[in-house]
Order: sequence, then C-alpha cells, then structure tokens
Amino acid sequence: MLPIITGFMKYGHQAVRAARYIGQSFIITLSHTSRLPVTIQYPYQKWIPSERFRGRIHFEFDKCIACEVCVRVCPIDLPTIDWRLEPEIRKKRLLNYSIDFGICIFCGNCVEYCPTNCLSMTEEYALSTYNRHELNYNQIALGRLPMSVIGNSLIRTIIMTSTQIK
Repeated sequence: MLPIITGFMKYGHQAVRAARYIGQSFIITLSHTSRLPVTIQYPYQKWIPSERFRGRIHFEFDKCIACEVCVRVCPIDLPTIDWRLEPEIRKKRLLNYSIDFGICIFCGNCVEYCPTNCLSMTEEYALSTYNRHELNYNQIALGRLPMSVIGNSLIRTIIMTSTQIK
C-alpha cells in the first residue's frame, strides 16, 4: 500500500510542477501582448539602420593608392585589386577594384584599416538578386552611393530604438 501512496504523491508533484511551467509561460505570453509589433511591411516601409550598421561598402577610386591593405586584413582575401607600377613617378596606378558581396562577410576590417579612408560602410542592406554574379561589384558600382530612404515620400521609414527591439 505504501508504494501506491508514494506513486500518487510523486504524480501530484509532477502535476503541480507542470501546472507551474504552463502558468509561467502563459504569464510571459501575456506580457508580450502589450508590446508593439516589430514586423514591417518591407517594400513600403523601410528600416533605418543605426549609425554603426555594416552594409554595402562604398569605394572612392580617386583616394585609393593600391596599397592592398584591405586584401591583407580581409579574412577571406576578398577585394580584388589590379594595379600597374608607373616607373616615371614610382607609384602604383589603380586599374580595377572589385568586391564580390556574395562572398563578403561584412566584417568591416577593410574599412577600418584603409590608410586613405577610401572605403566606407553604407546603410544599404537590400542586396538580393536573382543572379549571384550581379553581386560582384566593380569600382563603378562600388562608387555609387545608395538612394536615401529618408527623402523618398513613397516609403515610410521606421526608426527602431533599442527598447523596441528588446
């Protein structure tokens, strides 16, 4: 008779513990009902990233001295630089600069270590294409600045604070 009573007591403790877990999860669910939704309607509403956001890289061809520091600090040796040595002025002349954003991990090392500040991170985050070869940007495509979302009247911008994200 004693094993039956201990079995019922054990079952009762497990039932109380399960009810407590269900109650705790229900309280957490109810606490989330007072929060604002985080979902945005993407093509019509765009999120404005923070100041330190690492988006597409912007490149200024005139500032680059072809020192190849960006290639050396890149963990995957991604930027491709073509240059030619000009013997009369004893300097390198940059011919071509390209980055494949299909491979880039957006670490920002190239921007941080560039001695002439010819590289910078933009706020552009929509880089999706149907063809992966379109993600290989040359110096002309890298030189284009992204369109400003703030000035466009057709798009409603969403600025999220850190309290809304949490």
